[in-house]
Amino acid sequence: MKAYLNTLYVTTQGAYLCKDGLNVVVRADHEERLRLPIHTISGIVCFGLVSCSPELMHFCAKSNVGISFLSEHGRFLASVRGPISGNVLLRRQQYRQADDDLCSAQIAAAILTAKFSNCRTVLQRALRDHPDMPGAADTAAAVATLERLLHALAATLSLDELRGIEGHAAGAYFGVFDHLITAQKDCFFFHGRSRRPPLDNVNALLSFLYTLLMHDVRSALEATGLDPQAGYLHRDRPGRYGLALDLMEELRPVLADRVALSLINLKQVSPKGFTCSETGAVTMKDDTRKEVIVAWQNRKRETLRHPFINEEIEVGLIPHVQAQLLTRHLRGDLDAYPPFIWK
Repeated sequence: MKAYLNTLYVTTQGAYLCKDGLNVVVRADHEERLRLPIHTISGIVCFGLVSCSPELMHFCAKSNVGISFLSEHGRFLASVRGPISGNVLLRRQQYRQADDDLCSAQIAAAILTAKFSNCRTVLQRALRDHPDMPGAADTAAAVATLERLLHALAATLSLDELRGIEGHAAGAYFGVFDHLITAQKDCFFFHGRSRRPPLDNVNALLSFLYTLLMHDVRSALEATGLDPQAGYLHRDRPGRYGLALDLMEELRPVLADRVALSLINLKQVSPKGFTCSETGAVTMKDDTRKEVIVAWQNRKRETLRHPFINEEIEVGLIPHVQAQLLTRHLRGDLDAYPPFIWK
């Protein structure tokens, strides 16, 4: 399982990845920059003008190492992966439950329970660490709103009702997110979520971290044999990884949002690391992306006690544990899906 913590991120423009024996080799400017044994990594993420040899792609597919290609600014483009593991019976059960509105609503409610709880914990920790911060009263009110919406999830609700409640929760959480930024306020501010494209530094940082999380969650689902496209809260749409987006809902506050806030508040990223185009789109410079990736990998190596399996695990293994727990539920080994609730 520890191999799942190791993802190779290649951001150097013009880099070329190839195979040498049982190793992945990264070359740039006619020099070898890195050499890693294939068994030490679980995935490769290439940003921008990075190419791979056909022999390496075949080697990675056989070794169950996914390769994802992103634009230089972090937008997902394509991926190369080997055959899906697992068995057809598991995937058939996944599809049957996805077609059943009641089953889908039950899984979606569990996911949203964790999402609301984890968002509430992020806000509560901010209030505990900075009790006199500007907006403390509004943040406390948002905590109360999330608490009320958590209780609302206890009822039997349809998918549409759940999505309506989720919209209220997201509004309460992101409505006070700017108060959690305690440093560099003149250049790092949050006035609402903007995605394609991100229109400020904070949204650019969040979008990039969500892309990294998507890679890890999708890899975890495929490793267990689940189809990352067939979701429960996020319904089918061509090209959308609905199930990966489902699991991301409960993990984004814990993994991505906390990393973004730490990077800003500890001044590990600076306004100079972002650029704004004529269209208003904000992107990160290469050095800043590398800093974010280092922080992301460090966060994944931290440990915590998983609330359901009651074991100390690395944070980077959470998507894999949750994918396995969902698999156990779909197979009938667990009566309900136990989402990850951060404490």
